[in-house]
Amino acid sequence: MNTGAMIRSPGCHERALCARFARPSLGRALWQLANTLSAFALLWLLMACSFRAHWGHGCTLLLALPAAGLYVRLFIIQHDCGHGSYFASRWANRWVGACLGLITLFPFGYWKKTHAVHHGTSGNLDRREFGDVRIWTVEEYRARSRWRRFCYRCYRSMPVLLGIGPTYQLMIKHRLPFDLPLSWKREWASVLLNNLMLVVVAAAGGRAFGWYTLLVVQLPLILIAGALGVWLFYVQHTFEHAYWSRQKGWDAHRAAVSGSSYYDLPRIVHWFTGNIGYHHIHHLAPRIPNYRLRAAFESSYLLRRAPRLTLRSSLQCARLKLWDEVRGCMVGFAQSPV
Repeated sequence: MNTGAMIRSPGCHERALCARFARPSLGRALWQLANTLSAFALLWLLMACSFRAHWGHGCTLLLALPAAGLYVRLFIIQHDCGHGSYFASRWANRWVGACLGLITLFPFGYWKKTHAVHHGTSGNLDRREFGDVRIWTVEEYRARSRWRRFCYRCYRSMPVLLGIGPTYQLMIKHRLPFDLPLSWKREWASVLLNNLMLVVVAAAGGRAFGWYTLLVVQLPLILIAGALGVWLFYVQHTFEHAYWSRQKGWDAHRAAVSGSSYYDLPRIVHWFTGNIGYHHIHHLAPRIPNYRLRAAFESSYLLRRAPRLTLRSSLQCARLKLWDEVRGCMVGFAQSPV
């Protein structure tokens, strides 16, 4: 779908339509948190028991698939807490978000700040900062040395993005974020406190289940969930007719509606992923909690106007690597010979 022709000018109609959904519901929030946490804890314990009972690694890995889906769902809850949309109470958002960071491995304060930067700069070629998959334009790619082009090709490859990427994010970047300004004291405190509490939780888990069991259960879980999370984020902003603009012509409304996809997933996948497939709605109105995104999407045809991707069509996004400023679309390396 060519979204360049879909939305020609910025407007406020869609944001106004979203306003009535930007209200937290304490009952729905607590129910979602309770059923997700309990199901995750149960599956995690079943994985540990299956390994200790020698049911085989295959059984443990099979259980890791739905557990990874619940991990993603817990991350979306933490994500909503970061936007202040999950609960009406700022205190509840802060503490639930911080506690969930012990499961997701994302320090709440640090992630909240960098994700806010992403929302404020998405689609802006002159402000490619925190929280984005790095992207070069065709001209930038052609101007780089062979070595730097090779490194960029490696970085944008699916094995690196989906395999090495989550490991780096969870084990290194969010443990010691060297790109974080030292002046961001609250964010550094968030990282250090999260690391300290993770040591305590890991020590308790190792003592209770054994270090080898803890590793066998936790490692595949976070790798699968990490790959799923990176893929979701990737296709939500990397598709052929996405939106990228220089600062002078950048528009926040178009960045939200044209630069974020609607990932049309099966209902059960929407459940596991906390409705983040309605990503254009989320960028239009970040204060809408995940449990209201679907209702907002279905409330008006104006809110259904977005680049639509299905599971099958989203696979084509894997070949898109560069932004062509002349043609105004994403292209692959084969379309940009040097």
